[in-house]
Amino acid sequence: MRLWSRELWRIIWLAFLGMCLGWLLGYPGFGLAAGLTLCLVYQLRQLRALFKWLTLNPHDEPPAATGMWGELFDRLYRYQKSQRITQSRLRATLARIQESSEAMRDSVVMLDRHGDLEWWNSAATDMLGLQTAHDRGQHITNLLRDPRFISYFNAREYSEPLTLTSPIDERRILQYQITLYGDDERLVMARDITRLHRLEQMRRDFVANVSHELRTPLTVLSGYLETYGDLKEMLPPRLSKGIGQMEEQTKRMQSLVNDLLLLSRLEIDRGGEDHQPLEVGSMLESIRRDALALSNQQHSVQVALECEARLVGSEQELRSAISNLAFNAVRYTPEGSQITLRWVALSNGSACIEVDDDGEGIDPVHIPRLTERFYRVDKGRSTATGGTGLGLAIVKHVLLRHDAQLQVESLPGEGALFRCVFPPSRVVNS
Repeated sequence: MRLWSRELWRIIWLAFLGMCLGWLLGYPGFGLAAGLTLCLVYQLRQLRALFKWLTLNPHDEPPAATGMWGELFDRLYRYQKSQRITQSRLRATLARIQESSEAMRDSVVMLDRHGDLEWWNSAATDMLGLQTAHDRGQHITNLLRDPRFISYFNAREYSEPLTLTSPIDERRILQYQITLYGDDERLVMARDITRLHRLEQMRRDFVANVSHELRTPLTVLSGYLETYGDLKEMLPPRLSKGIGQMEEQTKRMQSLVNDLLLLSRLEIDRGGEDHQPLEVGSMLESIRRDALALSNQQHSVQVALECEARLVGSEQELRSAISNLAFNAVRYTPEGSQITLRWVALSNGSACIEVDDDGEGIDPVHIPRLTERFYRVDKGRSTATGGTGLGLAIVKHVLLRHDAQLQVESLPGEGALFRCVFPPSRVVNS
């Protein structure tokens, strides 16, 4: 503020001096104009010096000046110096980020807000075939043309990764994960999971083959045990007891093999061929009767229909999933418990099938792992009730094939609620 005042007083003083000299010569107006012209020439000269400095030699020392112009030159010089330091730091940080990205085995691709390629590391060149000379500025879907990737990219729902083959090598399996950041920009990461995929496929094949091979000997064993069981009265008590236990364990093994084969089929077969609108009420009523038969009428099983819509899906698969939930409720609740099978419409157009019981409940610490294969909350009780440990895994896979989710709500002593939530696309109003 003081510099501005001094500059203003300088202009006033020069104008006054010019007017006084003009008055002595008899032309005060010309003198005032000459003084103001001198001020204007000085300002234009300083402005020209500023322009030349900023355009021709911005990294040199600023021009020498006094007053307000000198302070302006000094401030601009300090600002430029701080900006150069900041830019240098940013370039160094960016270089480190690029170096670390180059060192990654996973592909990293940066897209702008329009989905055009901005930068990628060398792993992306190896996995996706991106070429720096030709592909920069191209839209990602022009290079990754698989319809599943295009749908995944446009859906903008990236909570789950997408698994596809490499666009340049069908023998490689890649897992894509997209992250939104900044001004609607996107980061695409691709990981080579070929080895994991092969191991998973080997596991599936092994389980399927072993389960299939076990069916024949178990069937033979079961047949002979059933024959011997018909002759229990003719056998010694100890042998008769052993045959009874062998029959029980053989049936358990057959259930386990059947569940393993069903899981293998659900994992390998995409399904969808037998999907059609289903009457949920009749399906739940049939499951209710099966649950009552399993409990020997020791439980109260009810069906509550709070929705008239039909459900699009495979009746066989859905019946298997809901039956598993209902049978678990029978097995793991005490006699006299109340079990309700409920079909409910939700506010967003979706609907859900609920299996609700008032039994002992489940500690929340177990809920995240309930759908794991062979995971048991109470191993001793599960074995005693004849469970295979695969029921909820089957439920999970069936729901995934129907675009649905399994939600579990339970507390110890407060019963358990298993909710199968189906999206609006699976719900058909009558």
